[in-house]
Amino acid sequence: QVQLVESGGGLVQAGGSLKLSCTASGSIFRIHKMGWYRQAPGKQREFIADITSGGSTNYRDSVKGRFTISGDNTKNAVYLRMDNLIPEDTAVYYCNADVTRTGWRTPYNYWGQGTQVTVSS
Repeated sequence: QVQLVESGGGLVQAGGSLKLSCTASGSIFRIHKMGWYRQAPGKQREFIADITSGGSTNYRDSVKGRFTISGDNTKNAVYLRMDNLIPEDTAVYYCNADVTRTGWRTPYNYWGQGTQVTVSS
């Protein structure tokens, strides 16, 4: 089994910052990619950013210049630094990873439990 655990969510004022963390654990052979998604009430879950084990990153347009994704391969961790937060960023933020488990042939996609981010105006 593979587990993803997020932390760092909370309540901040508009213009403030938060840093989210996610660590993966379990029977991991290789992590190919880790990323962040979010889901606001009444909306679909949407992609935020991801990063490969080689360091390549992708961001959705609405967070470019404000959010920064980074990773630490030695810790099986991914981080999301969020600056200049706006109320529209309010959502549950989920960690996601493509992981090949030890002894298995193909990778699987895993999700964390989510962490709430609330931005007040």
